[in-house]
Amino acid sequence: MRLLTPLEARVLGVLVEKQATVPDTYPLSLNALVVGCNQKTARDPVIEASDADAATALDGLKALALVFESSGGRVVRYEHNMARALQVPGAAVALLAALMLRGPQTAAELRLNCERLHRFADISSVEGFLDELAARTPPYALRLARAAGEREARWAHLLCGEPAAPASRTAHAGSAGGASTTADVSAGELAALKNEQTRLAAELDELKSLVQRLARELGVT
Repeated sequence: MRLLTPLEARVLGVLVEKQATVPDTYPLSLNALVVGCNQKTARDPVIEASDADAATALDGLKALALVFESSGGRVVRYEHNMARALQVPGAAVALLAALMLRGPQTAAELRLNCERLHRFADISSVEGFLDELAARTPPYALRLARAAGEREARWAHLLCGEPAAPASRTAHAGSAGGASTTADVSAGELAALKNEQTRLAAELDELKSLVQRLARELGVT
């Protein structure tokens, strides 16, 4: 299979993501797909693709059997075929989609960012699937060299070719003696932890509501 263009990879990632997060509107129309590609959140880099750009990317993906058109209805809709075309399991599809949508990430970040696409038992499970993707011929993923100031190495997908060398993500803060220190946590890890905190808070609110409803039904104050 030839290498994908960055927009083809973005389109493919959006289709995988929306299949899991908005199943009621999947397969996606061209308009919904463009909106997903141009999201300002959970995207790196943020882009501004036009309908024509997305249509061209879809044509390229259809030629590779990575995307199919859905028949029926007045609006043409599109669905991905990644698992079958790439011959990888669903867990690997989720990891590749997260990498295509958000750029290089650590295994810990991938586990959090894939939460709605595929729930991994632990980080070791994520690393196992990443190792399998890296061991393929040709490989679909690559463990990047750890950048200065980072505690963990990042992973990148190779569906668009070799990724650019990662930039150093060090941050410095003045200590009491005036010396600078390197931040222990990357911006990506912080964002992933905040997303997990938001999800857990929502689950806690749901549990509180359930307990209150049960208490009312049982007449317990």
